[in-house]
Amino acid sequence: MAQLLDGAGKLGWILLRSVVRFIFMFFNNCVAIPSYCLYLLLLQPLRIWDRSTFWHIEGVMFKALLAMVSSWGWIAGYTVTEWGDDVRPITEEEAMVIVNHQSTGDVCTLMMCLQDKGTVVEKMMWLMDHVFKYTNFGLVSLIHGDFFIRQGKAHRDKQLVYLKDHLDKCYHSRDRKWIVLFPEGGFLRKRRETSQLFAKKHSLPHLTHVTLPRLGASHVILKTLSAQQENGTVGGETETLNQTVIKPNGLQWVIDVTIAYPKARPMDIQTWIFGYRPPTVTHVHYRMYPIKEVPVEAEALTDWLYQRFVEKEELLAHFYDTGSFPPSDGQKEASSRQMTLDPVWLCIIQSFAFASGFIWYSVLQYLYCCVF
Repeated sequence: MAQLLDGAGKLGWILLRSVVRFIFMFFNNCVAIPSYCLYLLLLQPLRIWDRSTFWHIEGVMFKALLAMVSSWGWIAGYTVTEWGDDVRPITEEEAMVIVNHQSTGDVCTLMMCLQDKGTVVEKMMWLMDHVFKYTNFGLVSLIHGDFFIRQGKAHRDKQLVYLKDHLDKCYHSRDRKWIVLFPEGGFLRKRRETSQLFAKKHSLPHLTHVTLPRLGASHVILKTLSAQQENGTVGGETETLNQTVIKPNGLQWVIDVTIAYPKARPMDIQTWIFGYRPPTVTHVHYRMYPIKEVPVEAEALTDWLYQRFVEKEELLAHFYDTGSFPPSDGQKEASSRQMTLDPVWLCIIQSFAFASGFIWYSVLQYLYCCVF
């Protein structure tokens, strides 16, 4: 009987906490997202006069919104430990980021772990499934310039044309640096069986923890945003008669990000909202490749991407067996670093969001009373 009462008490506490968290996040969205939109509406004259300043301000507010989402998980004890290469020195260089995709929580994890990477979040472009356009954050992503891609063979070719047009129109004009995509084209649980059948049919590696990546979006991004070399790779080196001069010229890196969840149990967005799972550490592994090592021709790029996801499979298999990622090349032991968020900064952002919501509500109420 005592155990039953104890279990009922714990369940009641979880439910109460979930309800309180949901109410807070509901009001958080109600004040933050409209304030973001109204501030940008007010700044439209600046967009005409000085586009770079306008998009810089928009990026700062965009990063603040993503910090709010990160805080939802951080308050519940959901943290990130990072492994592999240190990407902080290249945050001001252009990069394509390829990530394995297990659940909706992957996006939240990236929002958190990139918060301390300089201006990356401010100048980042996301490629995500078109269904995200209809979520609470869809309007923000549309304004920021993210691209929503529709899956399926019937839409594939047309979507790649739309992607190229979008990159030409928005990437450099808004001073974007990193572009994030999930080459698998869907969640692991949905694509694993189809991917394994395709691999068996074409004598490709059998993968369990990831699926074979799709070429389309990666190929378009590399061809659109990189300077092509004569050897079929892409890069940013400009040669003169006497020396080679390194200049920022399109993409400089491909960053391979592997997300691992304890016991292979991915977290979804519902977990971040309601916080019903105990405190959890998500592990993120980075590996950087100079763009000159990346082929741009379709067949060679396909092989290169397949090899990256075979490596992801090995990384994840090692993690699920040992609880840690293997050491990088040249290291005897793998080292990790805890990613932290500044609680003072999070409090300032949340306070500003609620203050902005109150100010805009008062302004709109006053205007309504003046008109009617």
